[in-house]
Amino acid sequence: MPANQLDQQNRIAHVLIESLPYIQKFKGKTVVIKYGGNAMTDDQLKHFFAQDIVLMKLVGINPIVVHGGGPQIGALLEKLGKSSEFIDGMRVTDRETMDVVEMVLGGLVNKEIVNLINRHGGKAVGLTGKDGDFIRARKINMRKNSPEQASEIIDLGHVGEVSSIDSAVVDMLGHSGFIPVIAPIGVGDDGRSYNINADLVAGKIAEVLNAEKLILLTNTTGIMDKQNNLLTGLSIDDISELTADGTISEGMIPKTRCATDALKSGVKSVHIIDGRVEHALLLELFTDQGVGTLLVAR
Repeated sequence: MPANQLDQQNRIAHVLIESLPYIQKFKGKTVVIKYGGNAMTDDQLKHFFAQDIVLMKLVGINPIVVHGGGPQIGALLEKLGKSSEFIDGMRVTDRETMDVVEMVLGGLVNKEIVNLINRHGGKAVGLTGKDGDFIRARKINMRKNSPEQASEIIDLGHVGEVSSIDSAVVDMLGHSGFIPVIAPIGVGDDGRSYNINADLVAGKIAEVLNAEKLILLTNTTGIMDKQNNLLTGLSIDDISELTADGTISEGMIPKTRCATDALKSGVKSVHIIDGRVEHALLLELFTDQGVGTLLVAR
């Protein structure tokens, strides 16, 4: 056998052996994955993600996928001649826009993910929070403060936050060999549908299921310091300090807030990883180095 071929086989064997203790550690545990960013829009990365999820299930891990779909919603609204309006990063969602949100998140995007996982040998089932009434929502009204005038209440329409989660449906599916794929749509006490930030839904589901891990796929390498170096391991106290000094800013703030809430509620660890990396989930879960930032309580 040629030396280079032998070296390649040895490397493959090393990677497989390296993954063994992680497979043993996480077998039977629940891992909640927020799926978004480039991993949702790049065709090759979509297939890699689906393969990662199927492999996780096959080695005994219970993966639960929560997905976003903002770009897809925006694209369909544009086709329909309806402009998108954002306030502090939140989409203003009137009744017509909410119809589009449900069509895209609960239909097109959700079923595409389900189909991809199933094509790679998994048994995925698509859900929204309306199925089994498992995500209850309350309306968000944003308060905007201005130095020139009194604070103003801004109506965002059908934009909500999680008020409660009934884990029975997801538990039943996960323990029956299925992979739940969840669109972040909840139902309010008024019977209306509400669009909820997917990071927040993933965090709350991880909390109520007492998940081993919450993994947030992003379009960044992870949390970076002010010199643009990757911070591979952080605690809740570290997150607080880095937010206070401006190192953590803008779009990373809601992700770290979601992570902090999950950790305080008993989730063992949160990973913010680069979804642009091929097989990012497997690399983060089953290798010593990982591909992002690991957050723990302390």
